[in-house]
Amino acid sequence: MFEFHHPYSFDPRFAKSAAYFSMEFGIDASLQIYSGGLGYLAGSHMRSAYQLRQNLIGVGVLWKYGYYDQIRNADQTMGVKFEEKQYDFLQPTDIRFEIRINGAPVQVTAYYLPPDLFHTVPIFLLSTILPENDYLARTICHRLYDDNIETKTAASMLLGLGGCKLLEILGVEPEIYHLNESHGLPAAAWLYNKYRNKEEVKKRLVFTNHTPEAAGNQRTNVRLLDKMGFFGEVSLAEIQSVTGIYDEVFDHTLACLRMAKISNGVSQMHGEVLRQMYAYASDLSPITAVTNAQDEVYWEDHDLYANLQKGDDAALTERKKVCKRGLFEEVERQTGKKMNADTLTIVWARRFAGYKRADLLLIDLERFKQWATNAERPVQIIWAGKPYPTDYKSVEMFNRINDYIQSFPNCAVLVGYDLNLSRLLKEGADVWLNNPRISREASGTSGMTAAMNGSVNLSVLDGWIPEFARDGVNAFVIPALDYNMPTHEMDETDAIHLYEALQNRIQPLYYDHPMQWIEIVKNSMKDIIPAFDSKRMAVEYYEKLYLFNT
Repeated sequence: MFEFHHPYSFDPRFAKSAAYFSMEFGIDASLQIYSGGLGYLAGSHMRSAYQLRQNLIGVGVLWKYGYYDQIRNADQTMGVKFEEKQYDFLQPTDIRFEIRINGAPVQVTAYYLPPDLFHTVPIFLLSTILPENDYLARTICHRLYDDNIETKTAASMLLGLGGCKLLEILGVEPEIYHLNESHGLPAAAWLYNKYRNKEEVKKRLVFTNHTPEAAGNQRTNVRLLDKMGFFGEVSLAEIQSVTGIYDEVFDHTLACLRMAKISNGVSQMHGEVLRQMYAYASDLSPITAVTNAQDEVYWEDHDLYANLQKGDDAALTERKKVCKRGLFEEVERQTGKKMNADTLTIVWARRFAGYKRADLLLIDLERFKQWATNAERPVQIIWAGKPYPTDYKSVEMFNRINDYIQSFPNCAVLVGYDLNLSRLLKEGADVWLNNPRISREASGTSGMTAAMNGSVNLSVLDGWIPEFARDGVNAFVIPALDYNMPTHEMDETDAIHLYEALQNRIQPLYYDHPMQWIEIVKNSMKDIIPAFDSKRMAVEYYEKLYLFNT
């Protein structure tokens, strides 16, 4: 039988034991159990918690087919491929236990990711891929964020109920259960069944919300949840009484906010947005903010920072060109287009979603054409990112951009967005473009890791940006708009401001005043660390959430 002992001694500041439940972890490109920002954040958290010697364990799911592999179809449109993944580096625990889903027994096992492999805290990944299970039970951990509501519900049960049962078998009794998003909500029901006292649950449960978007704040028919056994051994009547939710549609985020002792948004702005979203509700936990951050040890370009510390601007500039050439090799491999390291390069790369507005530069096609073909101050534009595979509007946006820019030799759309490509894009960008509709981007951490690679943020004032940006000093800011204005007016106005920033401020600086440009690059690199290094974030989770007393 697998025996678990935490493999390192703890810093006394972080001796309180905690288990971190997350549906995805972006640990390494070789472990494809992540989709995007939430996973990247969780991966950085687990690495920094290891660096700080925190008494933390990660609990997740081993996804057989991952999220999906983004490919090109024969006609150059985006394709979705599900390919079985193999992870020989994970350690089987041979633990077996049972949870009940939809009235049927489901056998569960776990795989162990030891800390010395990727320098993370210990992480356990649950799986139902066992010969004892029928095909339906095995599909629970086939695809991250499966579009089928019953499969998605079962996955939450695997994470929440299965994760708690695993910890019990391991002999681990965390003082804190941290739900990274509401996916692990069944863990709250498991705790309530154990203690039969809501206050005892609240002592142990903390909750992080990552988005104001409806798609990320799940609501499910409560009869379906009850039928499937989502609440474990707790009756529906008890759950309704404990959460105060008697609606036919059960609000998972609201339940977490009421069951946790404290909750947080992932930027100061998002914390306020989350409080406003649930201002109508009573009996909520306090809602604070712990601004997301990323692991500088993993993400930063060490050569760039070495040149920064030496004060060698020429070497820093040359290193940045080397990084750009690395990205351009991938552009050429995928598209056949050659790009120039001396040319201003703008990158938009993140999940394709309507509110993130990948196509903002293309609202006025005539203006785009004139700008993109101006030989006096040339630009190169690269897009990349994965939409949810069944978000057909976003897939169509991806295809529309890709189709339109085919005739532009200086524009490219890349596929296969993962940790490795993300690094290449951040290393190769001069300008990292972030233009969501204001108030919809909870954090948007890609710009942090871009800054760690000598890229300058051009962004709206959303998410983490208001806490970082000094316009014209370490970043460029698109003026804030009233986010209650009609969507089309906001998009058109933001597009005008975006072009003004590019044409009137950024391009003149880059080409005509290179010394001023490099000062902005250096300011960005200096300001991003340590404020947006995930060690700061991991410390704040202990200080603000784990050690918080109601």
